[in-house]
Amino acid sequence: MKQNQSGFTLIEIAIVLVIIGLLLGGVLKGQELINSAKVKNIATDFRNIPVFIYGYQDKYRALPGDDANAASHLGVASGVVASGNGDGVLGTATDNWSTTNATDETQLFWQHVRLAGLAAGPTSGQTDYRPNNAMGGVIGIQSGSSTAPPMKDFNGVAIRGSYIICSTGILGKFVKQLDITMDDGNTGTGSMIALKGAYTYGATATDPSTTPVDDAASYTVCMGV
Repeated sequence: MKQNQSGFTLIEIAIVLVIIGLLLGGVLKGQELINSAKVKNIATDFRNIPVFIYGYQDKYRALPGDDANAASHLGVASGVVASGNGDGVLGTATDNWSTTNATDETQLFWQHVRLAGLAAGPTSGQTDYRPNNAMGGVIGIQSGSSTAPPMKDFNGVAIRGSYIICSTGILGKFVKQLDITMDDGNTGTGSMIALKGAYTYGATATDPSTTPVDDAASYTVCMGV
């Protein structure tokens, strides 16, 4: 008696392979979109901070964080938020973007712009008011003239700008995309500089042509604006 053999035909196998390919392609494309969204989010952080500064200056004729009349400008009691010294500079040699002292001007910056309605976030009860980026790192700001620049390019040239913004904990693969989006595409030169590993204030970045950016390593990125 003749027996029928069961199994998949070549057409059925081909269809399954096509479906698997489409699914894998969709996953990879989805991951690419997620990565692009993270880079866009970090880039937006860098772009928004100058907007906070100019919005505050336009409204109160003072620099947020440095505002000597912050309490009256923001309509809060003097004990609710501290004021700056009004010297037109955000921070000092010991009060820079990386400070964790809640009464330093570079910390007060975040309280002032939030109380002014320019940014979201806590305005009291914190020891560190700096916001987090999409990677979970922190974002800080200081005046370009307040102290030695936080980073130099691999040629030893310091970052220049009226203000310097730094963001920590950014993976190398995002650092490269971010520099292409915001600067010259070279993480060791230009207005945006990246430093790998444990951050040292005033450190010199490495030349990415001789020491390529490690996609899986953590970096601090600073930019002059």
